[in-house]
Amino acid sequence: MDQNNNDAKWYVAHTYSGYENKVKANIYATVENRNMSDLIHEVHVPMQEVEEFKNGKKKISQKKVFPGYVLVKMLMTDESWYVVRNTRGVTGFVGPASKPVPLTQNELKNMGIKEKLPQIDLEIGDHVEVKDGPLQGFTGLVEEINHEKLKVKVNISMFGRETPAELDFTQIVKV
Repeated sequence: MDQNNNDAKWYVAHTYSGYENKVKANIYATVENRNMSDLIHEVHVPMQEVEEFKNGKKKISQKKVFPGYVLVKMLMTDESWYVVRNTRGVTGFVGPASKPVPLTQNELKNMGIKEKLPQIDLEIGDHVEVKDGPLQGFTGLVEEINHEKLKVKVNISMFGRETPAELDFTQIVKV
């Protein structure tokens, strides 16, 4: 199965309280043993720093943001569902009738989970060549880079004129 990382979504698995880190370790162990890293990408127990005062001294400790829950980034297949669902300490997925529902981008942002965006080694003013799409083979100058949308605005010279084009990171290569 040739799936790319962009198809993977974050799901919430419900665990016994206090078992979150054990569940995380068990899922990673199963992924390793069954060679499933293409299906299950990441397991996350959201933590936050909390200041506590004990005996008059300030102490910073880590507390679970959502006790009893583990976030799993995975491609939802029967096999990946089965592995997570049957991990010791997991009681089920969050969703109607245990049918897993992926988290939205907004929910992820509110939880402090940032998707790792692909980086591109480009600066404004760089020369690029279009390697894919209808403008393939043309070259131009980078005018603008939008890392959130993974797009660049390029001024392409074609037929003696400058033509602005918005292209994906994957469509260009630095010259």
